[in-house]
Amino acid sequence: MRFVCRCLLLLGSVLLLAPLSPSSTQSPDHPAPASPPSASATSNAGPASSPAQAYTLSPDKLARATALARIRNILDIAGSLWSIVFLWLLLGFGGWARIEAWAQRRSRRRSVQGAYFFLSFFFFTWLAALPLAMVGHHFERSYQISVEAWGSWFADQAKALGLTFVVGTLLLLFFHWIVRKWPRRYWFGIWLVTLPLLVLLLLVEPLAEPLFFQFEPLSKNHPALVQELEKIVTRTGTGIPSERMFLMKASEKTNGLNAYVTGLGATKRIVVWDNTASRIPDDEILFIFGHETGHYVLNHIPKMIAGSAAGLFFVYWGCAAFAAWLIRRRGARWGAPDLASRTGFVVLLFAVSIAAFLLEPAGNAFSRHFEHQADIYGQEAIHGIVPDPQKTVAAAFNDLGKAWLDDPDPNPFVQFWFNDHPSTQARASFALHYDPWANGGHGKYFRN
Repeated sequence: MRFVCRCLLLLGSVLLLAPLSPSSTQSPDHPAPASPPSASATSNAGPASSPAQAYTLSPDKLARATALARIRNILDIAGSLWSIVFLWLLLGFGGWARIEAWAQRRSRRRSVQGAYFFLSFFFFTWLAALPLAMVGHHFERSYQISVEAWGSWFADQAKALGLTFVVGTLLLLFFHWIVRKWPRRYWFGIWLVTLPLLVLLLLVEPLAEPLFFQFEPLSKNHPALVQELEKIVTRTGTGIPSERMFLMKASEKTNGLNAYVTGLGATKRIVVWDNTASRIPDDEILFIFGHETGHYVLNHIPKMIAGSAAGLFFVYWGCAAFAAWLIRRRGARWGAPDLASRTGFVVLLFAVSIAAFLLEPAGNAFSRHFEHQADIYGQEAIHGIVPDPQKTVAAAFNDLGKAWLDDPDPNPFVQFWFNDHPSTQARASFALHYDPWANGGHGKYFRN
């Protein structure tokens, strides 16, 4: 759901301020939890926890998780603010105006000028974000979350930048054309095309993933797991055939655990990381898949799109008004005579970047709600298939948290503002206490 939330807020412009990156595939809060024991491994897979602390770490891991959480928090906050400050600095010092003048000297054709300008825009914003990204990778390696060598990491960054050059430049050329074509109501035109473009990106996202990781059919080395996953497919009615279940060679780059469902329609598929398949019991993987399936069955993506459509209407309208005010106040100083100029378009991006930062808590709150619903759905989906759903799901969150060194006691402000998933502690605790089947009851989403 993180991909959906960011796209919804940022696609209109800010989505592409930072290059498309494989990091979203490696994030500890990407799609789901880790895993529970299979029937053959149930006896040795329970979480080491108490009712008060469903997710616990050993003293040495706790110290490392606390320290890493502080580093991650600092980098998250610094990265969010720096992306805004960087745009403002180059506007204030005339950097974007000079880049626009350079692009105009390179060609007489407006489209070519725009391509030069937006390619430069993406390159410099990528370059500005690179030091923080390098610091983040350094610490992920130091804490043994990442095992990716620097050469491979830089290659991934280059591939992500290349994707951004192609996709981002075309999108911003199109958005800038809308601004020039309808100078008074351009924000409405951008609003109309943002959501269809989001659906398109969700559809083609699986096609870009092989640029960063190797994939193979899951049935090649894990046929028993495929058979177990098919039970969840049948129970949830998701209709994902075995030929669209894949194993991703994540262990070449990370020690983290993950599995997820991605794509829409014909591109929808199950992806299980190879270190997940080899390090945790199949029952836990079934829960992860059940959780991810919940997002589809419960229509979280269309709900998020529909809710954001209403919000983005007012966000784009407000950003258009704010950008026009900035142009009147500082346009001459910044070299932006109007929003139809390319430097003026950066002013609009600057306005949207501020709005995206301020509205991030709202989007994350919706996402946390949907993640909680998916946790319930996943736990109910495995009821009757695994011996003890409560212990299985709690074990899954413990395995996931330990693999990513999640902080058992996250900073409340960071959790509120930046995190689109509930804390691992909260999720594991809920799982241990969720038992609607006691005394003959039934689940929220499944009657059996």
